[in-house]
Amino acid sequence: MRFIFIMATIAMVTLAGCATSPVESPRRSATDARPCCQTVEREPSRTAIVRTAARLVGAKTIKSNGRRIAYDCAGVTRSVFLAHGIDLYDGEAGDSEANGVRIIHAHIQRQGTFHRGPVARPGDLVFFNNTWDYNGDGKVNDPLTHVGIVERQEPNGTVIFISRVAGSIERYHMNLGLPHVHKSVDGRIFNDYLRRRDINDPTDTNYLTGELFAEFATRVGHHQELK
Repeated sequence: MRFIFIMATIAMVTLAGCATSPVESPRRSATDARPCCQTVEREPSRTAIVRTAARLVGAKTIKSNGRRIAYDCAGVTRSVFLAHGIDLYDGEAGDSEANGVRIIHAHIQRQGTFHRGPVARPGDLVFFNNTWDYNGDGKVNDPLTHVGIVERQEPNGTVIFISRVAGSIERYHMNLGLPHVHKSVDGRIFNDYLRRRDINDPTDTNYLTGELFAEFATRVGHHQELK
């Protein structure tokens, strides 16, 4: 198994969802595409994916097996799966302007399944829309701008997921049963803020995780679930 190594700290950034820029599709040589004698790990368990993600909580930068990984939500998600021999950037996104989140989404279209919950399982991916103004037109029309990895779901339905949002990798909350509620009167968080407020935001702008939710996706174990 490959291991993820924590590198030096980078500057803090403000809450702005996952500001991934368009990503050039990875080019693989013939050797990379099908290594001759490399040991191939069997499909990892959901528990293994979650444990790897949890080890990154609090990290400021990441590097996987000597490979430089972008320090954004898509890069963090990719690095977790790379540690288990799965490259979520593998394949074509079909869009030259695609960010890392859309590349991962395109990968799931070919090698995974999507679902809307309400039950989310550990190791699932969770996608969000409109977490920032990706196309810069001042409108709420930016699909697939953030991604994270589900760690667990609490009895009240709140999903805990791991992602990089504002300067470090942390745990965040989302409750699809109460999408417009930040926290209860006794302080329990149902939905974290995922989009930074701006004075120029349109009136229909949402900010909480439950409001910005797009869909869940299963990459690990979906073959068994389809049977």
